Amino acid sequence: MANKEQRSYGKTISGEELTDELIEKYVEEAEEGFDVDEILERRKGRPPIGRGPASVESVRLDPELKQALDERAERDEETTSSVIRKALRSYLGNS
Repeated sequence: MANKEQRSYGKTISGEELTDELIEKYVEEAEEGFDVDEILERRKGRPPIGRGPASVESVRLDPELKQALDERAERDEETTSSVIRKALRSYLGNS
């Protein structure tokens, strides 16, 4: 069979074309096994805050408060979450 048509299954997260050949390569790698320590070492994610797992809390902000929060975060070159955490610590007396 000359010039067998390549099937594509979309793209990987890195943008590489997902073909039968690439899938076969991934299968071979999986069958050989993975170095779990290496995978966990290069794993990315949000950095931990505090001593334990963080929880996500939802609050409603009126437009003026949201604008003030955004302005403060921009001025301090921080995220809005960081500004909120600092404000809560200050209000609750937990430095």
